[in-house]
Amino acid sequence: MPTDVDRQLAQADALLARTRDRYASVSKRSRQRREAEILRRVGRIALADGLIIAVALVLGFVLPAGIGMFGALLMMALLIAATVTLAIFPGSAPPRVEQLTQVPLKALPLTTERWLEAQRPALPAPVRGLVDSIGVKLEMLAPQLALLDEHAPAAGEVRKLVGEQLPELLKGYQRVPEPLRGVERNGLTPDQQLAQGLQVIDDEIGEMSAQLAQGDLDLLATRGRYLQIKYRDDGLPG
Repeated sequence: MPTDVDRQLAQADALLARTRDRYASVSKRSRQRREAEILRRVGRIALADGLIIAVALVLGFVLPAGIGMFGALLMMALLIAATVTLAIFPGSAPPRVEQLTQVPLKALPLTTERWLEAQRPALPAPVRGLVDSIGVKLEMLAPQLALLDEHAPAAGEVRKLVGEQLPELLKGYQRVPEPLRGVERNGLTPDQQLAQGLQVIDDEIGEMSAQLAQGDLDLLATRGRYLQIKYRDDGLPG
């Protein structure tokens, strides 16, 4: 006869399985965002290289002897340096987790999404779809927060969920040594606990967005629904 632990394990495994399928389209959107970033990098490289070539051509016409062999070599070196630099280095450093509690409310969704994108490679593949889903919902939430008073009680609920509880969940998981992340403890593995916590946050952001869209600020501010994430009770560092 199945025990409570068996049922809990089955539910966690089912959640991981649903995550792989349910967020396939969201992962596609995430890939599209990364492809757009690549296109922006290519555009910056083309602009920089074009500027270097234009300057070389102008100097070639202005200088009596042209740019000469040394100038041509210098131009090639600058082209290579600009291309490599713009291709390797990110356009901007990802935000630090401390910034999530400091940025203005209207900038919180985009800042959190950029921070999440930087954490994504360190997370197990089955939950990356949930991370992508949270990122999409944050995009949807951004215009609504831009109209919300920074000091409203509802704003505090959003900031607590997105700026505090979400980072705490991921930081707690990342503190678990990698070999232990698949080891069951108190009925669940850290991977399963992470999936459950992200699912709760994903659902909460969706509900917050719906309530903001309906103008239910009082309900959002007074419902008192704080995350009860399993990892805190089951031993995953928080």
